[in-house]
Amino acid sequence: MPITEIFSYGFMQRALLAGVLVGVLCAVLGVFLVLRRLSLIGDGLSHVTFGSVALALALRAKPLYVTLVALPIVLLSSLGILRLTDKARIYGDAAIGIVSAAGIAGGMVLAGVSGGFNVDLFSYLFGNILAISSGELLLALLLFFVVMGTVARFYHELFAITFDEDLARCSGIRVERINGLLAVLTALTVVLAMKVVGILLVSSLLIIPAVTALQVARGFRTTMVAAALFAVTAVVAGIILSFVLNLPAGGVIVLLNILLFMLAFSWRRLSAVSGR
Repeated sequence: MPITEIFSYGFMQRALLAGVLVGVLCAVLGVFLVLRRLSLIGDGLSHVTFGSVALALALRAKPLYVTLVALPIVLLSSLGILRLTDKARIYGDAAIGIVSAAGIAGGMVLAGVSGGFNVDLFSYLFGNILAISSGELLLALLLFFVVMGTVARFYHELFAITFDEDLARCSGIRVERINGLLAVLTALTVVLAMKVVGILLVSSLLIIPAVTALQVARGFRTTMVAAALFAVTAVVAGIILSFVLNLPAGGVIVLLNILLFMLAFSWRRLSAVSGR
């Protein structure tokens, strides 16, 4: 099949556009999360997403409404992680573990109550971007502009707390507010990404493009741009390859991201050796 013919299908156009939007969001936020050592928050929120999806399916919600049900639950959970960290005086990874366990356990119980793990639930676990609807694409587009607009508006504050939270607080930045903002943006992105790579692999889309960019880029803005380019490359190539080879899109996208990381890491090592 000619490559141009692939792009003539409506479902492929929707998948590619949604994949690019989600890839850019995950890459940009991933840089902040990786540098702040909060990478696992994506994994924890993905488990909460599983619970919220199980709830939506138990209520017989349509695909678009599944996302709308998941959004407020995951948003509240992201803020709950921060609340536990501040008020219960426990470390961030422990707070993520508590919320993650609650999400996955609740999802298992709801799945059992509604008749077990059905085809719909598995599609969210492993991703099914080729089946994204026009309504879901419009929602992804809306949330993309919301998240990117917020990052642009609070870029300097996010940059400050990423590298020195104490200095940012002394400079008059409301650190708790910006931390909450970052958690909310991550929650929105995790819910969007579940359709691209699936709930089980969402955290990989947040982490791998960012760490790949850190291998080759110099400067914070350059790192964000490089991460976005790596993510988009993996997503677009992964969707096309999965369609041509009849493979799961989510798995192919993540494997391509890992391949790009290995190439970037090898390039950095070779550059270091040759520069001696």
